[in-house]
This record gives sequence, C-alpha cells and structure tokens, in this order.
Amino acid sequence: QVQLMESGGGLVQAGGSLRLSCTASGSIFSINGMGWYRQAPGKQRELVASISSDGSTKNADSVKGRFTISRDNAKKTVYLQMNSLKPEDTAVYYCNAEVSPDRSPFVYSYWGQGTQVTVSS
Repeated sequence: QVQLMESGGGLVQAGGSLRLSCTASGSIFSINGMGWYRQAPGKQRELVASISSDGSTKNADSVKGRFTISRDNAKKTVYLQMNSLKPEDTAVYYCNAEVSPDRSPFVYSYWGQGTQVTVSS
C-alpha cells in the first residue's frame, strides 16, 4: 500500500502565501507523475498543477504566475508554493501520485486525504 501525507494548509489573507507538501510512503518502486488538485464547495475537483518524473510541469490557467509545483524525488515529496493567494483559491487541496510498486509496468493512482486552504478577503 501507498500513503500520501499532506501538510501546509491553513488560513491566510488575500495576497499571502502558503506552501503545501505531500510525502509518499509505503510500497514504492518509482513515482511517475505527481500533482495537486483542489475542490471547492459545490464544484468539481480540478487539476491545479502537475509535474512529471523528469520535472516537466503544467499549471492551470487560473494559477499561472502565482503557484509553483516542484518535487524532491529522493524524499518522495511534491510541493506547491502558492503566492498572491485569492479568495477564489479557497478549497480542499489533494495530492495525487502515479506509483509503480514494483518493476512491472503497472501504475496505480493514489490520493492524499486533502488539506484545507482558506483565503480571506
């Protein structure tokens, strides 16, 4: 089994910053893509940012220029640096990782439990 442990959420004023972290543990041979998603009340879960195993990144248009995703492969950790936060960024943020548990070609998707980010105006 694989566990993803998130941290770093909280309450911040508009214009402020937060840094989310997500560390994977358990039966891991390799980690392919990692990403951050968010879900606001009454809305569908949406991709915020993703990063491949070679470091290539993608950001949602709504966070471009404000959020930066990065990863430390040795620590099996993905980060999301969030700057210039806006009230519309308020949501539960979920970490996702595509994990190979062994040398087989099978890849499994795992989710963290979510961490609340609240931005006050």
